[in-house]
Amino acid sequence: MISKIIKDFFLKRKVNKKLREYSLQEPPNKIEKVGVLIDGNYFQNQEVLIDEIAKHGIDKNNIEILSFVNKNKKSLLDSFDYFFGKDISFGGLFKSERVTNFTNQNFDMLISYYDVQKPTLLLVTKSSKAKFKVGFYTIDKRINHLSINTVAEKHEEFITELFKYLKILKKI
Repeated sequence: MISKIIKDFFLKRKVNKKLREYSLQEPPNKIEKVGVLIDGNYFQNQEVLIDEIAKHGIDKNNIEILSFVNKNKKSLLDSFDYFFGKDISFGGLFKSERVTNFTNQNFDMLISYYDVQKPTLLLVTKSSKAKFKVGFYTIDKRINHLSINTVAEKHEEFITELFKYLKILKKI
């Protein structure tokens, strides 16, 4: 427990240091490939979220999900990629190939589907090479291009609002 607190402290420092030097890139013209980063400890309806995104014209094959979970919830995510807190070192380096592969993909849009700030999730979001990042209003404003004011339990509302703004921005 104490090591987790110490690790979170160092990860928060690392994320804040990286965010001071960070600027968001120009978003792409059209969104086709989507990455979704989920806090699997609080939201386990990945299939429903994929279906909701697909309803708005994104091909299911172009949607990738990575979930952050505690060890005891691993059995819930057999069909999706997942990672644990131990997959990130104290220095903020990724030990897991899943996380490295996810962050190195050039997504047109990354949906950071978590509404509670956790250093591990913030670090993965910040490290992602996605061209357009979307998240919840409660998360650090320096990370996302677009923030939506709702809660994670209302996934339909979040996706509806997201695609409403994407249409306004002419991204879909």
